[in-house]
Amino acid sequence: MFMLAWGTAFFPGLFFISRKVLKSAFKSWNDADVFVVSERLVSSIHATLATIVGFIIATASSDVMSDRHRLTNEFVWFGAPYMAFDIYAMYLSNYHSQKVKGHEAYRKHSLLTIKLFLLRHPLLVVHHMVLLTVFMPTILFLRTGLGGDFFIGCFFMAEFSTPFVSLGKVLIQLGLEDSWLHRVNGVMVLLSFFTCRILLFPYMYWVYGQQYTIPFHKVPCHLPLHCNLANLSILAPQIYWFVLLCHKAYRLYLRQTRSKGQLARKDGSKTD
Repeated sequence: MFMLAWGTAFFPGLFFISRKVLKSAFKSWNDADVFVVSERLVSSIHATLATIVGFIIATASSDVMSDRHRLTNEFVWFGAPYMAFDIYAMYLSNYHSQKVKGHEAYRKHSLLTIKLFLLRHPLLVVHHMVLLTVFMPTILFLRTGLGGDFFIGCFFMAEFSTPFVSLGKVLIQLGLEDSWLHRVNGVMVLLSFFTCRILLFPYMYWVYGQQYTIPFHKVPCHLPLHCNLANLSILAPQIYWFVLLCHKAYRLYLRQTRSKGQLARKDGSKTD
């Protein structure tokens, strides 16, 4: 309960403090800038903590099926309030971003603005709710006599890509999408997301096979059907989001290529 109380105070408190500091430090920023950057900052800090904890748990496991680590339940209790609060923080970020753009529906908070937020980010909201209502209770209450903390640690490490995704959105919010930092960060987003959210699943199957001397392609047959279905349900949206990231990166590449071409033509016409 101490970790639950600490998480309940830590994440909303960090969000509140970051808003105050950013508003004071960057007086030219509007509410959308402040709320978006604050929400991304809190998200990145949670992801960094999850990655560190996940690495400690996974590397400390000698038996992937039976070993347990005290950090597992403690971090789940600590992170549960974040999952609930982040939905609210995302709503505020979306609300102020749309309000700054002058959309009539966002003149004040209402059931309509909540509905529009849910329609705009359905997968993210469902993702958070599933983690909060299924993943976390399963870890805390339904593992009687079981370990498997290695796999939980791996799932924690999937958050490694989040700070890079957050930084990319902050740079766009600040109008720096054409900067070298945004390009480098874009590469890191794709690499980290593909490695920690997609390759993670075959890696876990491979480690399981290595421990029990099962060929990699036969591992799914040695696992209960519900385990394979659960992994597939988690993997599917990761692949979807990765495809969206690739499309976004490709569109950005085309836009920058056209911009460079236009600049080159202008420079050429000046020298004629």
